[in-house]
Amino acid sequence: MDALDRLYRSLDARPRPEEVAVLVLEALPNPTRRERAVIGGVAAHASRWHGFSGMSDDYARPVGAARQVAATRRLFDVDGDLDCDVDAENPLSVLEFAALAGAGIGWDASRTDFLADRLNREARASAGIELSKRQYNRRFRMLRRLSAKAGRLGRAQELRRATLLASAGFVDVIDRDRFRADPAAACFVAYFTARRKLRREFGLAGRENPFDQVADVLFARCRVAADTDWTMIALAHPAWDALRHLSADQLGSLLGRWSAAVRALASVLGGLWRESDVDRTTMIVRSGVDSSTWNAYAGAYNTARTAWITCLHAAGLTSLLAPAWPGKAMRVMAADLAWWHQETGGGLHPDTAVWAALPLPWEVLDGVATCTREDVEAACRAHGVDPARSWTAPRKHSLVARFRPTPELVHGVAVSDPLWAMTLRRAGVFSGKPVRAEVSGGPVFGGQDAPG
Repeated sequence: MDALDRLYRSLDARPRPEEVAVLVLEALPNPTRRERAVIGGVAAHASRWHGFSGMSDDYARPVGAARQVAATRRLFDVDGDLDCDVDAENPLSVLEFAALAGAGIGWDASRTDFLADRLNREARASAGIELSKRQYNRRFRMLRRLSAKAGRLGRAQELRRATLLASAGFVDVIDRDRFRADPAAACFVAYFTARRKLRREFGLAGRENPFDQVADVLFARCRVAADTDWTMIALAHPAWDALRHLSADQLGSLLGRWSAAVRALASVLGGLWRESDVDRTTMIVRSGVDSSTWNAYAGAYNTARTAWITCLHAAGLTSLLAPAWPGKAMRVMAADLAWWHQETGGGLHPDTAVWAALPLPWEVLDGVATCTREDVEAACRAHGVDPARSWTAPRKHSLVARFRPTPELVHGVAVSDPLWAMTLRRAGVFSGKPVRAEVSGGPVFGGQDAPG
């Protein structure tokens, strides 16, 4: 596998930017002296701590239903006389397998309640089911578990796709051949998305600008090339500098992608919001609340919304959105971080007040509530927020960020080195939970003493 293939695989993972920079040096055709110096300066940090990191280089991947499918095969003995090919990683395929396996007991995937939906003796006899009650119940339970697993798998896959969309745009639609056809554009997409995938640090500052000096030199190379695949770049970086190179058809297609994503993600957020009891005026959650799912979908929605608005500006079509301009979705904040903000003289993010003053975005998109562009701008001005900063205008990165080595984080807190991070993580430090006694010097590495 060459460097380009490894860069392609990185699109669906979470490597450190400095590790991607090493591959960029290998994959970039004929780099100039300046390109080699800039990229090499970042790539040199990949060998820090001998290249070891205690953080995962991937997003959590959902566990498929292979175990449940195998157990169902054994119980129903379906291999002998039925065509039961199943993709255990595909929830729809798993449900189809459950329907096929359960045909003999009248299984209905929409009726899985163990107490209310099982057939009694008379119903089983009427359906021609000759199994004993015990054997029928075993099969019903198995199919119920398999159906539930398919549901969990589908939700986990959707959450992972949303997480990747928030960090890397539509890189999942870039196929390998297209990626390899333009190495310079491929290098930019891989490195820039790696920068965007950096974990948030627990602090008072916002997320770091992903467009650093390496992204700058790679993007500059794409600008001067005559045959740059700007459509591929725009899938991951829908900024004006990329969108202006697209044809009307290409821009329209990308606009449609982002529009569909905005509506789908807003619909999910609406469902999550109706099930929550978060105070909209503060967006502060108590310990034990699942904030991760909301924040993942809110981040994906905001990314899609910003890209959608940017495409509308690039196409000169913002007037179409002006009568129904959905706002952003605020992420929820843990109470300890909110307390820290207050103790340091800060407060709630100014956007929180704007979010609370506007109709809910999914209601605007569904036509249930009215919210015009003027309404958004008025709410921003009322709370001292510049509406051009991601509320009504494309987001801009006017400055090139300075790269700094990727820190080792434990629940968002930067620590000195990977081994110390592993020690703190396994002890539960910074997690909001009681710290395990091992952090004071007991075994944390399978019987080995903690370093330091």
